[in-house]
Formats: sequence, structure tokens, C-alpha cells
Amino acid sequence: MFLQPLLAKKIIAEVKKMYEREVIIVNTDGHIMASTNDERIGRFHEGALICAKEKRNVIITKEDEKRLKGVKAGLNLPVFSDRDVIAVFGLTGEPAEIQPYGELLRKMTELFIKESWHLEQSQWRDRMLESFMIDWLQLKEWSPGFLEKAQLLGVDLASRRQLILIQGYEWSSYEIDQMTHIWKSAYPSDLFIIRWGNERILINHEVPKHEQRDRLLQLLLRICSFAHTANSRMAAAGAGRAVESSSLTDSYEQAEKGLAVSLKRKTPVFEEDLKLDMCLTEISTGTRNEFPQRVFGAALEHQELMNTLRTFFHHDLSLKQTAENMHIHINTLRYRLAKAEQLTGLRFDRTEDIVTMYVALYFSDQGTN
Repeated sequence: MFLQPLLAKKIIAEVKKMYEREVIIVNTDGHIMASTNDERIGRFHEGALICAKEKRNVIITKEDEKRLKGVKAGLNLPVFSDRDVIAVFGLTGEPAEIQPYGELLRKMTELFIKESWHLEQSQWRDRMLESFMIDWLQLKEWSPGFLEKAQLLGVDLASRRQLILIQGYEWSSYEIDQMTHIWKSAYPSDLFIIRWGNERILINHEVPKHEQRDRLLQLLLRICSFAHTANSRMAAAGAGRAVESSSLTDSYEQAEKGLAVSLKRKTPVFEEDLKLDMCLTEISTGTRNEFPQRVFGAALEHQELMNTLRTFFHHDLSLKQTAENMHIHINTLRYRLAKAEQLTGLRFDRTEDIVTMYVALYFSDQGTN
């Protein structure tokens, strides 16, 4: 393991906030990578080279300044990763005075490096999982390289899998970590919980033999609820069907369909439940564009009335729930529904008319998304 110059510069920037004297970080070849004094960057430091080779603190005296190349009076301390020296931390000043600071800064540096290394490993694994997932969805046949990656990642290609897409907003690392923790508490064997663009998360769910759909639904509701609590915006979730690993593309396309409907319904949607939606997708674009105008006519210009109809259908034609959700009196709701009947010539006591309004509203909303 080596300390990269960019990380060394970040460490020096943090040290500047706490320590006023000159500080350097030197690589194991004796060249200064970062310094509070920019003029010293790139120069050779013989004292640091001795420190790295002998794995011990090296005190630099005024006399040493005359015989050792590139040094200043002070203290050099080796920075370790396990038992290996990966860099040298140098401070100027009287050794007895600066040693406590030096030990503290070295320890801080070692912890900072360790944390950065773990973060880098995690990010590398995330990128590898994302790359592997893209290959999984695009390859028509699994190549030897793909199978080798699967073995390296510990992916069981013999299991049945289900893809789930969650969309909300630009996720923070904290939110990703929290949602991963929530998910893995229920399904610890799932490896793929990864960013899928700025606003989406993709879950490659390894389906247990006796999967309980209600359990999966409750988990998705919890995930969406967490997102709402964290950012005051409800996330949407679409789930494809469980398929063989070789047919994962099918599940992905289904998850996208479920997500498109979930964005409207504000609740997780399983593609297998979209029986009506699947039929409606077969209707031509021209009919989709024309049908809302033919059904609603002038009513389309009344935004309040159209929102009332959306809420009414969302609550399965319940007058009570619709009125409560819209914070209006139930008589006001009845007036608006009567107005809709008057403008459209359709009635809410006829099944055919109800279906006509629902489909027209469905196409109208699709055109605005």
C-alpha cells in the first residue's frame, strides 16, 4: 500500500487548520509529496529516507542540516500501514517540544489513511458491481470474463433473481448506506444495491425459495418511507418478476414499467399487477393523444376539477377519503363530480363511463410526464 500525493495534500490541508509550524509528508523514496511550504514539494529529504528505511523516529539537528540533503531541524516520524512504512511525517522545531504534536498528527494521519483506503475499496467495489451489472444486462451470452467476475464477486448465477428500481432524487452516500442497511437486515445475501444514475438505485434481489411477497412489499414501503423522512420527498419503486439469472433483462424491463406507474401512484408497484396498464401500452400514440380531449373536452382546462378526479380515482371512488385528502367538504366534492359529469356527459353510476374517464385520465397524465 502506498500513500498517494492527492491524499497527502488533503492531509496537509487538514493539518494546517491545527498546527502552525512547517509540516511535510514524504514518500518512501525520500521525495516530499506535500508540504505547508509549497516550495519544498518534490525535493529530496535524506532524513525522511533514513526514517522510512529504518522504521524509526529520526531527530534532525542543526548539525544534521549541514550534512543531510534537504532537511530542516525537527522530527521525522514513520507512518505505518500494518507493519509497513508508507510515508514519513516531518515537523520543524525543537524535538522535545514538537514530539507530542508529531505523535498525535502521525496517529491522525494513519487513521485518515486507513479510512480513506476503506472508502476507496468500497467505491472500487461499487464501480465493479455497477460494471458487472451493466454487462449482465447487455451480454446475450455469458463470456468467460463475465463468469470469472461473477466468481470473484461471489455471485450465484444459478439462483432466481428479481430486479427492483427505486427512484427519488440525488441520493447522498449516507442515504445509500442507510437503505443498504435496511435492505440487508432482511436479505443479507443480496450483493447488488447500487447507484443507477443520479436519481435511481438498482437492487438485484436474490429470491429465496419461499419468498413472501408481503414481506418484500413492506420492505419497499419502509425504504420509500425512509427516503420521504430523509428528504421530504416520497421515493417510487418498481419491481420486476422473479426470473432465471440468464433472463435478467426481462426483469429489468418489467421493473421500469412498474417504476413508471409507481411515480404516479406514490406507492411501490409490482409489474405483475399491471394487467390494465399492460393492455393500455398496446394502444397507439395517436389514440393516446386524442382520447383525453375527446372524453374531457373543456374540462381539461379546469385544473382543480382534473386534480379532484385524479384524487377520486386514486382513492377508489371513495367520497369520504377523497374529501379528507383534499381537505374539502364532501358536498364540495359532490359539486365538483357533478360538474365533471356535466362537462363530459359521462356518469359515475355507469361502469363503462367510469372506465372511460379513468383511461382518458391515464393517457392525459402520461402525456404530461
